[in-house]
Amino acid sequence: MSWRIANECAERRFGSAARKQIIMFLADKASDDGSGIWCSKGTIQRHTELSESTVKRTIIDFLREGILIETGRRHCKNGYTVIYRIVLERVAALEPTAEPDIDTGVTVNPVQPEPGTGSTVNGVRGSRWTPNHPKTIHKPPTRRREAAAEVEDLEAETILAVYPEDRIRDRRTSLRLIAAAVKAGVKADDLQQAVKAYAKESEGYTRSKVCFSDNWFKMRRWEKGLAQLQADREKAREAEAKGRASLAEWIHERHPLCRHITNGQIKDLIASKVVTPEQVRAAGLQA
Repeated sequence: MSWRIANECAERRFGSAARKQIIMFLADKASDDGSGIWCSKGTIQRHTELSESTVKRTIIDFLREGILIETGRRHCKNGYTVIYRIVLERVAALEPTAEPDIDTGVTVNPVQPEPGTGSTVNGVRGSRWTPNHPKTIHKPPTRRREAAAEVEDLEAETILAVYPEDRIRDRRTSLRLIAAAVKAGVKADDLQQAVKAYAKESEGYTRSKVCFSDNWFKMRRWEKGLAQLQADREKAREAEAKGRASLAEWIHERHPLCRHITNGQIKDLIASKVVTPEQVRAAGLQA
């Protein structure tokens, strides 16, 4: 057990009570340099009383964020247990839990720009800001901002609606992650197509293989669908270009099959500049 590691982790914010509980349990097993942590996820789950899925997801997040690293494996009766090390540099970079110091004392201008902290006779301090302080006055949303927010909410709701209904969990988080992805530049229609593809792919999955919506969007598993969508579009463009080249060749050679070319295809060929109106007319077609 290392009091140094435990104190360092205790003084940092990890984003949630579950994450803090797990890192404190691991810190209790660490050496002074953060190494030598070997305990199974089942052990963590039993001692923290969190769900197994929460423990697994949090450990994966810590590894991805660089807070934990794997340093080896230790054999046990069930196979092996992973040995972890807490990376102190990454922990030290997290937001501290302590409140920032507030400078006090005499200034050039003795007039205080903020109200006092109030009476402490009963141990209750007054409000930090007055009710009309600029930092407590929130600007009302404009109609334009409200309309934009409604569109974003509707897009997120529409995308989440195509996710398998029995696997939607933590709807608020799911919608927030969808909105963040769209805001980052992912097209809403493409994201919806990626969700549909996953829903179709995972039909009939057993309980152990399903992924709930909050985790699915958090792990950005829609990227696989976007990549496939891009590949399909590329294939379609290649097929379209190949078909256009074949039609152009018929026109250049004045092939008898030219009579099967439609007016729409002729317009497309001319617009693509693979044939000219003169070549179309020379092949006996209407330009």
